[in-house]
Amino acid sequence: MSNKFKHRWRSDLLIILGVLCLLFITFTAFLNWMLALAGLVILALAITWFIFNETQFDKELIEYVAGLSYRLKKVGGEALLQMPIGIILYDDTGEIEWCNPEMDTIAGSHTTHIGKALDDISGEINQLILSDKDSDILTIRDRKYRVRLRRDDRLLYFTDINDVLEIKKNYYNEQSVLALIFLDNYDEVTQGLEDQVRSTINNEATSLIKAWAQHYGIYLRRTASDRFLAVMNEKLLKHVEADHFSILDQVRKVTVPLSHIPLTLSIGVGAGAESLEELGTYSQSALDLGLGRGGDQAVIKRPDGNVKFYGGKSNPIEKRTRVRARVISHALSELMLESDQVMIMGHQAPDLDAIGSCIGLLKIAHANGRSAKIVMDRQKNVTGVARLLDEIKKHKNLWTSFISAEQAHAEVTRRTLVIVADTHRPSMVVDRTLLDDVHRVVVIDHHRRAEEFVKDPVLVYMEPYASSTSELVTELLEYQSNERPLDVIEATAMLGGIAVDTKNFTLRTGFRTFDAASYLRAHGADTILVQKFLSDDLEQFNQRAALIHRTKIYRPKVAIVTGDQDKTYDQVLLAQTADTLLMLEGIRTSFVIGMREDGKVGISARSLGDMNVQIIMESLGGGGHLNTAATQLEHESVSSAEEKVKQAIDRYIEGGLS
Repeated sequence: MSNKFKHRWRSDLLIILGVLCLLFITFTAFLNWMLALAGLVILALAITWFIFNETQFDKELIEYVAGLSYRLKKVGGEALLQMPIGIILYDDTGEIEWCNPEMDTIAGSHTTHIGKALDDISGEINQLILSDKDSDILTIRDRKYRVRLRRDDRLLYFTDINDVLEIKKNYYNEQSVLALIFLDNYDEVTQGLEDQVRSTINNEATSLIKAWAQHYGIYLRRTASDRFLAVMNEKLLKHVEADHFSILDQVRKVTVPLSHIPLTLSIGVGAGAESLEELGTYSQSALDLGLGRGGDQAVIKRPDGNVKFYGGKSNPIEKRTRVRARVISHALSELMLESDQVMIMGHQAPDLDAIGSCIGLLKIAHANGRSAKIVMDRQKNVTGVARLLDEIKKHKNLWTSFISAEQAHAEVTRRTLVIVADTHRPSMVVDRTLLDDVHRVVVIDHHRRAEEFVKDPVLVYMEPYASSTSELVTELLEYQSNERPLDVIEATAMLGGIAVDTKNFTLRTGFRTFDAASYLRAHGADTILVQKFLSDDLEQFNQRAALIHRTKIYRPKVAIVTGDQDKTYDQVLLAQTADTLLMLEGIRTSFVIGMREDGKVGISARSLGDMNVQIIMESLGGGGHLNTAATQLEHESVSSAEEKVKQAIDRYIEGGLS
């Protein structure tokens, strides 16, 4: 085609040259007419050649364009009929006006679909047309198609994307996954045993872990006597998840002689990250999270914030050594000495443990010569706390240490140390904005670690084995070099915190719990006053009795109580009712559901260890311990909340929750 355009350009040039020649011949005629005549003949011949050439060019051009148009029309027709993309033209009634043969193949028919309804191919097509989307992925005869819609032309294109999806699937399945495996209670349960016995236990556990890794094709490397590094991919991780990390149960069957305490395993899995360095960070973070929740569980952590938990079916083993408590106590003192003041706050609607632990931390701050305040929401107090505060008001020196969140904001500086006690969730503290006003935050808690956590704390002391935060703080207080004597009300408040979380020393108690209680009692803690804090009034007793009267047995040894939809209940009442149900013969797990004053449905769950209520409550957005947990549901009725609890119980029993 370019040569023809060049020829056209040359023709225009010849015309110009011809005109110039004619002018030259005219001028020559005045000088020599014979010479001019000869030039005129030559010019005539040139013009004749030029006209012939132009005519021939136009003819060839017409033939070329006609041939090209024919070829394009032929290719276009063949493309519409034979191209591997389905095409449909439909009318405004949803009937197919025309479709190409490929569309008939996609629909799985040897006859044309012209004249038929779009629903005959897929009911999802009309949904796409009625939506505001221009494209979507639809399933037709078990295959995936990207359907693009041109509404103005009433035209649909169907592109098979199964190969693309398969490539994406293979790419995802081959992504690397890193896991850190830790025998979390190995040192505690084998302490004092002979080397030969320790070696036998270690070999047995190691053999189980190696057999498990070999079964799934996981690369395993031992990095220490109680630690392993595992490398796998997403495909293998899916199989491990489908089996709910059965290695946790296998290792738990390895019991230590004499003590009969089972070994437990913690696994931190990092997945979904682009680099190995990130995978290592996520796997270590996941392991720390699992250990913070008491161990005996697997935690999977991804960059998108998605965290999955498996296991956690056993109670945390109480540490026999207090080395960590001594180290934390000294570190806390150093942080206090580096600060100009200390702000201490617990969770919203504080209980006796939150107040008691805050008072203990206040005493530690004073022992280090630092002024300290307890930030508290005085508007939302449970019954026992209200009685405690009435007693504290009689002691002016202590009562003046309690301030509101507004006062705390007015006094806080960048060098202030904030201590969060009895919780680690920013959403549950008295005032989460206070955490943003300081550079250093300390977290001290006894609850199992949740996904939500205070950002970048400088010191974390979380021990899920502990009965209460008051127990942890009591031990920290014992290791203060400048220990100051506790007042009776201070010791009593801390003892009350231990008593309320252990249900008067009946649940989650270890020898260190009684050591802490003994220390507080030696400093004048009044057990009669503690009983006063924990005592019920007649109205509360009657309300609890009314709730218990509504008890239903849902599963063997599992009781569910639902309150009236039109009646509101205090969260403490729901918790007390759940505790009371466990005292009845034949009930090992209890769930109490009731509408709260804030419009949320409160759920309290208790267990004697047969069922992990923490996992069940976590599936509903809550948390807690293995045998004590709770949650609150928004925009739900009591009956719908009951159905959700039943479904969660069913999934737990059937193995859907781990």
